[in-house]
Amino acid sequence: MGKEIMCTMIVQKVSVDGFGKGADGWFDMNQANVSWDHPFHAPEEHALNIDFVNESYGPGARVAVELSVEGARQLVETIQSVLVEAENRGLIGDEAPG
Repeated sequence: MGKEIMCTMIVQKVSVDGFGKGADGWFDMNQANVSWDHPFHAPEEHALNIDFVNESYGPGARVAVELSVEGARQLVETIQSVLVEAENRGLIGDEAPG
């Protein structure tokens, strides 16, 4: 008998403030959907999937990524490291140069 495939249905949504470049060009993003589920393209059984979207613009306002466990953890660590370095240099916050 083959391996049973199950959807995890693990998904969380978070409000974001930023911009993404989709098929129709740049758009302002207002939400990220983060899930652990079957990817559409990545050669993994499951992946960390992130969709940056603005649903009010329709399906063209979407940037999607599918990451392996290792890639997702490295990305989280790198984002934290860059933010800490920017804070330490005074580039984030009220004292940041304009």
